[in-house]
Amino acid sequence: MKKRTIWTVLTSLMVVMSLVLASCSSSTAVPTSTTTTTTTTPTSTLPASTTSTMSTSSVTTLNVTTTSTGNWWDSLGTPQYGGTINIRINQDVSAFDPYLGTNPNYINSAWMESLTQPIWTMDPATYAYQLSYCPPQYYSGDLAQSWEYTDPQTLIIHVRQGVYWQNIAPANGREFTAADVVYHFDRQLGMGDGFTKPSPYYATTPMVQQCTSITATDQFTVVFKFNISNAEIIDGDWMGMGIASSIECSDAVAAYGNLNNWHDAIGTGPFILTDWVDGTAATLTANPNYWGYDERYPQNKLPYVDKLVLLVMPSDVISLAALRTGKIDAMDQMTSIVANQLKTASPEISQFPEPYGTTLTVDPKDNTAPFNNILVREALQKAIDLPTIASAYYNGEVMSTNPADLVGVEMTGWGYPYSQWPQSLKNAYSYDPTAAKQLLVQAGYPNGFKTDIALQNNVDLNLYEIVQSYFAAIGVNMAINLMDPATWQAYVLTGRQQDGLAARNLGFLGQTYDPDRALFRFQTGYQVNYVQVSDPTYDAFIPEAATATSLDAFSTVVGNACEYAAQKQWVISLLEPENFAFCQPWLKGFTGQNSALEYSTYFFYTARWWIIPDLK
Repeated sequence: MKKRTIWTVLTSLMVVMSLVLASCSSSTAVPTSTTTTTTTTPTSTLPASTTSTMSTSSVTTLNVTTTSTGNWWDSLGTPQYGGTINIRINQDVSAFDPYLGTNPNYINSAWMESLTQPIWTMDPATYAYQLSYCPPQYYSGDLAQSWEYTDPQTLIIHVRQGVYWQNIAPANGREFTAADVVYHFDRQLGMGDGFTKPSPYYATTPMVQQCTSITATDQFTVVFKFNISNAEIIDGDWMGMGIASSIECSDAVAAYGNLNNWHDAIGTGPFILTDWVDGTAATLTANPNYWGYDERYPQNKLPYVDKLVLLVMPSDVISLAALRTGKIDAMDQMTSIVANQLKTASPEISQFPEPYGTTLTVDPKDNTAPFNNILVREALQKAIDLPTIASAYYNGEVMSTNPADLVGVEMTGWGYPYSQWPQSLKNAYSYDPTAAKQLLVQAGYPNGFKTDIALQNNVDLNLYEIVQSYFAAIGVNMAINLMDPATWQAYVLTGRQQDGLAARNLGFLGQTYDPDRALFRFQTGYQVNYVQVSDPTYDAFIPEAATATSLDAFSTVVGNACEYAAQKQWVISLLEPENFAFCQPWLKGFTGQNSALEYSTYFFYTARWWIIPDLK
């Protein structure tokens, strides 16, 4: 019966997508269906580095050739100026201030820049920038010209000269200086400039806990002092903190108190936010005084396009129709089912498999009955047949058919991979509905129980309906409550109002962030710990990792923490399916980076893409 349910849902989804893909054309009306799919991750991995051990296969399908100039990117064509890039974003924007540091306020990186950026000249065959985690050797300077450690606890950053704030009041085009960097981190960490509390995003990071001072020693030099010597953690926190790394204008914060009003947007980046229609679109125009040049073509001033439009389209069906009719130039976070359909219906549209870096999970509120009983959590895990879902629903296109570790399988050498689990732990996660019912009896629920799940409406609903059927087979009746992302965030992530299960299109397991950040997911009081885990033994791993004095010691602590989390079964592991990005043939420069629309690097990638008008 359960397998029949899976196939029924799969068939329904295929029919819907087939109808959409077959019917879309330049004269076809955009459909009004709100069917959505989840964000997922492909089966490819990244090469080894000096700071972590990863597998060596490339994750991109890009075909590049080295010409007589020796440049792999020559085969992408010659950049052109002008035109507009239209990109789909799948949720509304609720804030514009990087101080909040969490989705959905990610578009501020279109006008605010960070200290570092990906190495744009890096061959995708060497490193394709398709994980959330990026080893430090694959970063180059953006607002930072260079940096070095003068000793293990002292980081010196040399700020790039000749960078200017956009010519908007109150900054009015003044030069960017070291004082701006100090102000940003003082505000984020609560360490000065009138700020005494860290931002919600930074609150529990080692950057807050271990940074002792931040000082501008001259107009273009910043000195960071730490009480730890773990460069892996230090670099991860100042280089790779994503949207919270977008540096805001101190003049604007002083004038307005915060940057939540889009009219107050100002940055150093290649685009200026000129219009925002809530729930519809953000319009950004090229900054005529932008300082940057294309690293591949150093004579070319950036950005290439005149305008960047970010269209809010929560519905995947509507977005696919817009893609096929040329209304948008790129979209991402689409399943392999959709990719296979689109390959037949629109072969001219380029496709790129893209790691998303998280395994989907079902998340109990672990401090509330019945989920505070590990027997109940184990029963829910044993109720789900992961291999059947992998084969019948995902057609085998998943990272693994096994339950996930806290750290993603892409990052081999980190965490506590399934292959290392003892058989007793594997048994606790294996599909066995009879044993699941017995566990519920032992936990005091011989007749099962009723619960609900607070579910973001941009997830793959079909997947959670399959989970619903598996739970029902052991007597757990789960009602599904769909919420838009902003409501879900207020109800679950901020308000902690759910009393049963929750899920969104990001899971607690399979993280490909910096390894220390992955540990925070279950830290007591951490912002994203909405499952309400509070475990002193687990919490102790975090300062132990922060004070590790070697990479091996750090890796061992991460592995031990992951092993402990696996034993506790705080969340229910699902799977990590393949995900795809799509782009039009006239959009050039994109090579499947993390991802087509990586929110923390809008300022970087979109400035370096260009449009071929004749193809469009």
